[in-house]
Amino acid sequence: MAAISSRGSRRRRTINEINMVPFIDVMLVLLIIFMVSAPLITTGLVDLPSVGKSRAQPEHVIHVIVGADEKLKLKLDKEEAEGIKLNHLADRVKSAQAGEASTPVVISADKSVKYEAVVKVMDVLQTAGIQRVGLAVRSGASSDSKAP
Repeated sequence: MAAISSRGSRRRRTINEINMVPFIDVMLVLLIIFMVSAPLITTGLVDLPSVGKSRAQPEHVIHVIVGADEKLKLKLDKEEAEGIKLNHLADRVKSAQAGEASTPVVISADKSVKYEAVVKVMDVLQTAGIQRVGLAVRSGASSDSKAP
């Protein structure tokens, strides 16, 4: 009887490893694509106005003052500021404009007031159809200096 040798029937063993070469090739191609396309993408530029270029204030101005406690005051020209509620603001400003839509409305807010409070005032005025709404700024080199 002949002995069957185990050498003659060699079987190939499967490799249980993942081939990383195609994965690396794809990643390198994507990296090159992003590196080439990144300089071509234009970023959004915001052209902010500077305080130094601001014009002089017109004669007839309606001031909306947002205090540190977020309470509103309305000041017409040189008159004393009067307290007002947000829901009455649009009607009061329209009556103060007296039919002249070109009369500007300037919003002055304390530095510590939340941005949201100023945006609410601007939204109320815009919804009412008031055309010229601006923000008051402190003129000077430093915004930390106290106004006289």
